[in-house]
Amino acid sequence: MTNVVEVKVGLHCDVCIKKILKAIKKIEDIETYNVDKQLNKVIVTGNVTAEEVIRVLQKNGKNATPWEDVLRI
Repeated sequence: MTNVVEVKVGLHCDVCIKKILKAIKKIEDIETYNVDKQLNKVIVTGNVTAEEVIRVLQKNGKNATPWEDVLRI
C-alpha cells in the first residue's frame, strides 16, 4: 500500500538536507522522497508511516512533526 507522508522538519542548510536525504533513503519500501526547503517539509511516498519517517529523522537529531499537526496550529 502506498502512503504519502508529509512531515515538518528544520531544513537550515544544505548539510542538514543531505543528512535528511541520506537517512530517508535507508527506509525500506519507499518509492519517492522530496524536500521542500521553503516550507521545511519532507514528503515520502511508499509503504511507510509518518511515525517511521519521524523516528528516522529523530535518530539523526532532527525534530520532526506530522504535517497535519502543523496545519492545525
